[in-house]
Amino acid sequence: MEFLPELRWGWTNGWILLSLLVLTEGILFLGFQRDTVQRLFDRSGWPPWKIALTVMGKCVALVVILLIIFSPLKLGSPVFYIGTGLVLLGLVGLVKALFDFRNTPQDQPATQGIYQITRHPQILSSNLLILGCTIAIGSWLALILLVLARALMHANLVAEEDVCLQAFGEVYREYMQQVPRYGLF
Repeated sequence: MEFLPELRWGWTNGWILLSLLVLTEGILFLGFQRDTVQRLFDRSGWPPWKIALTVMGKCVALVVILLIIFSPLKLGSPVFYIGTGLVLLGLVGLVKALFDFRNTPQDQPATQGIYQITRHPQILSSNLLILGCTIAIGSWLALILLVLARALMHANLVAEEDVCLQAFGEVYREYMQQVPRYGLF
């Protein structure tokens, strides 16, 4: 691992692994009903300060994505294999989370399948995938910025939970008491 890898365009850069996220979400969203996709991206009911923190986090995440796109993969090295393994694990988790969300009736919170392990499996899986990309390019800077982006976007998770509490009441409160936000704690 190095702090800042050589930035250049190449066919063996991190964009290859990152494209798995974009392609998977794009293909799945095309097959999902419009209301399901709209529920995934609904930000109504969020207070402005949580939106602001989320936007700042997304700006930092954009820098991480650019670092991944323009950094060569550390092909053949242990970090490449570890990173690729995390990408694949994140991809499987994301697909499972999206299907579990899609299969939940609109008038109920998603609590089945992978939602029994964590309240935010889509975000956790996407972050695992991006973490894998940062490891596969071997960049400490990308890793540090990813942690910063995720810390800023924590407000996003809290805002989603607040909206779910308003929409689903006691059912969601009980779910929050039984299932951890981040899977482990």
